[in-house]
Amino acid sequence: MATRFAAALVMIFAMLAVSGCQSAYYRTMEKVGIHKRDLMVDRVGDARDAQEDAKKQFQSALEQFASVVNVKGGDLEKKYATLNDTYQESKAKADLVHKRIIRVEEVSEALFDEWEDELGQYANPKLREDSSRKLKQTRQDYERLIKAMKRAEKKIEPVLLAFHDQVLYLKHNLNAQAISSLRDELVSFEGNVAGLVKEMETSIREAEQFILALKQEG
Repeated sequence: MATRFAAALVMIFAMLAVSGCQSAYYRTMEKVGIHKRDLMVDRVGDARDAQEDAKKQFQSALEQFASVVNVKGGDLEKKYATLNDTYQESKAKADLVHKRIIRVEEVSEALFDEWEDELGQYANPKLREDSSRKLKQTRQDYERLIKAMKRAEKKIEPVLLAFHDQVLYLKHNLNAQAISSLRDELVSFEGNVAGLVKEMETSIREAEQFILALKQEG
């Protein structure tokens, strides 16, 4: 019975979040002791994890691409299928990164608006000033974080576009010449993936630092 009740609660929270009723969702979560700060920590963690998964996926995609174009012979249909599957998985990981960043932005806006509004409720000016200072610092930390996340996300698009072109070209030209042509694209693809991985790692570090700082303030 308890398990079914817990599952129902999770479903209700998910439906509220998906339906766009953010304020109702936050109120419902607060009633069970989960506040916007907690949600922000969780969502930043989710975005970090999504970027880590995407980073690994694109590294794997590069290895897969290199193995396909560097190995002579073999079934070209299978090579195409392998690259297409890898591309689709990479795109799915990229889409998840985008969705997770949006969720971070949503909860951050709600948290900062609430924090700003509640500063006026202080009777003690010293406490109000200290809270205001912490709000300013948290906002600055957040701005640095979200910029890092979006820089990393922007690096995904050129990699995906190039990968899609390569998969499409192989689909339309299932012959040895096509493989040779794709081999010429490998160096450029390696450079794009390297740039993406670098930005992802920077964003992941920023997320970890932000989570640590937010937990310490809490």
